[in-house]
Amino acid sequence: MDGTRRARPFDAGRPVRRVEKPAIDPSGEFTLHSNATDDPKSVGSVDLVIYTVKMYHNGEAIPAIVPMVGEHTVVLTLQNGIDNGDRLAAALGESHVMVGTAGVQTRIREPGVIEQLGQFGRIVFGETSQGITSRGERMLEVFRKGDWNVELSENAIGALWRKFIFITGSAGINAVTQVTYGEMRTVPETRELILSAYREIADVGSASGVSLGDGVLDFCTAMLDGFAGDGMSSLANDFKAGNPTELEGLNGTAVRIGEKLGVPTPVNSAIYALLKPAALRIEKSHSGT
Repeated sequence: MDGTRRARPFDAGRPVRRVEKPAIDPSGEFTLHSNATDDPKSVGSVDLVIYTVKMYHNGEAIPAIVPMVGEHTVVLTLQNGIDNGDRLAAALGESHVMVGTAGVQTRIREPGVIEQLGQFGRIVFGETSQGITSRGERMLEVFRKGDWNVELSENAIGALWRKFIFITGSAGINAVTQVTYGEMRTVPETRELILSAYREIADVGSASGVSLGDGVLDFCTAMLDGFAGDGMSSLANDFKAGNPTELEGLNGTAVRIGEKLGVPTPVNSAIYALLKPAALRIEKSHSGT
């Protein structure tokens, strides 16, 4: 996902346009209908902003949603990475921010058509501190009425890190190898490299004081083996297509936090060093310099 969605429709008379987006999931084809605007100021404050932009767009997107944030607005980030909640809290105030993870495998089949791979699709969300709150319970009820597969977690930061470990370790190596997950995970040497990357990031998380829960490495391994065999990570696809990437928010962040805490990250450091020249070239090409 890449964009922001709000919890209620736009009011009549406001400058919006109707967007229809064809989509394909395992149960068949359907069309998503949504109101959209490129002027958040015209919307005014809302109850909920579901914030899903790519991490490298935070600098532009966070100021853009400020006019939509009222006294009781919740901004729920479902992005990759682990520090987006901190950035939102710094700009909007911690009381407005909740964090979560969205797990779904998709690809663009053709321009304007999004395809979901497999049945897996799930959101885990919660507060930036431990525990369950009444607003979280209210949001859970609303999401379930919309037939979402969703879980309210008392340790949402832990859930965020668990996904971060999986995404960062496997997506980084996938971007380097440029092969499918089915090919990548069946080569013993490459599989062991992925598992080593997981272990490093888990050590960084533990050193950061995050409660990762039991079996975090088993969780990551199960996710690795459950990923569509003919699929590639969005990070790998972005490098392949010459699109801006989330390298800094993934392997780059793991390496920097590891350095700060004195936790060695040799595998992730190598991934980062191998991919950074291409990331810089892409960044330069998109900046027009």
